[in-house]
This record gives sequence, structure tokens and C-alpha cells, in this order.
Amino acid sequence: VDNSAENVGYETTVKSFDPKSLIGTWYKTDGLNPNYDLFDCQTNTFKPTAADSSELDMGIFFRVRRPEDAGGGFWENDLTEHMVVEAVKNTGASDARARTMHTQGKMYGLQFEENWYIIGESDGKTDIPPFKLVAYKGHTLQGNYEGSFVYAKEPKLPEAAIPAVREAAAKAGLNWDDFQRIDNTCPTGDALNDASAGTGTSTSDWINLVVGEGGVIDWISPGWRGEYKKS
Repeated sequence: VDNSAENVGYETTVKSFDPKSLIGTWYKTDGLNPNYDLFDCQTNTFKPTAADSSELDMGIFFRVRRPEDAGGGFWENDLTEHMVVEAVKNTGASDARARTMHTQGKMYGLQFEENWYIIGESDGKTDIPPFKLVAYKGHTLQGNYEGSFVYAKEPKLPEAAIPAVREAAAKAGLNWDDFQRIDNTCPTGDALNDASAGTGTSTSDWINLVVGEGGVIDWISPGWRGEYKKS
């Protein structure tokens, strides 16, 4: 598999990005790729693991919904990824399209590598609420994938931030109208997780988790349903 495309970034990647601005908890509010971005109830929490915040641990929480015709309910997932921030490590790099940060690890046992590009942001000090617009490109053994999503400090992206997000997306060649809102209402209920497995599942539930909409196959074989086709 040719993975070179994931290193082709965006001319509009934020220059002099400060990773300290990520520290804390963010909601993932809107996403572009249904196979990766649109799980329910998503939060990411960043903690520095280096004094200059050039490395961060990212706590990931999301729900995988089981279709109603399969019994409904949800599984909860609580994971950690480690991010290396090139925006700090490669200060002065000449490539304007260089990745902001990258991560690698395993998701459901499958190795992945992923580059992140921060292509828009607000620090909230003006009348534009805080947000980060992230584009990513990565691969697994199954192939390449890419997408984009928005971080906000509220479960739903504030209306006042949308014009700035739309503009940043357009400058990077993305269409804001193609993004879909993530359901962060997080209704109460008992998770389907096997209590003895924590964030895993029991054997009897595994098939549903793998092939159900938003399930594991959506992660490891992006685009297999054909929902997201980059124009």
C-alpha cells in the first residue's frame, strides 16, 4: 500500500501551533468521514507528557451504537493515544504543509499510523468561541484513510464559531456542508460492555460490534460501506 499521500499536507496548516492550547477536554462536535468521525458522545482529553508539550497523551471516549433492529444500546470505549507534536519539535521547518502532529498505535488489534494537520483555530479571546479544525490522513494494513473534524469546548459547536470554521475548511479545500454533527447528547443507559471486560465486549456481542453500523470494520476498513468518497 502506497502511504505517501498521508504526508501531503495543507498550505493552510496553522503555523506556530501551540500544543498547550489543546490541554484539557474537548468535544468532537462535527466530522467529515462517517467511518471514523461520527461515533456518539465523543470527548478527547489532552495531557502533556513533556515539559514543552511536544508530546501529549490523548484520552479518547466514545460510544459505538448498536442499531435498534439489533436490540439497540451502546458500547462505551475509553482509550489512550500518544501524540508527538512536530509543530514544537520541528520549529523552523521549511515545509509549510508539514504535519502538526502524529500518532500511531493499535485500534482493536490493528496497527495504524496517522498524521494530524490543524487547519483552523480560535483561542476564544475574540467573539469567536474556541475551536480547532483538524484534518487527518493515515493508514492501516487495509489501506489509506482521511477525514476532518472539529473540536469545541461545548457538546455542540457554537453558532458563532461556524463562519470561521467554514472559512478555514474552504481554504483547505474542504466543504463545511459535507460535515455532519456528532450526537453528544449522551443519553443515560447501561452500556452493553461485558462487566468483566471493561471496555471490551463479551464473545456473544462481538459479531454485532464488528459488523454493526459504526462498528469495528468501519475503523479498520475505511470506506467499505461506501459512505465517504472524497470529491
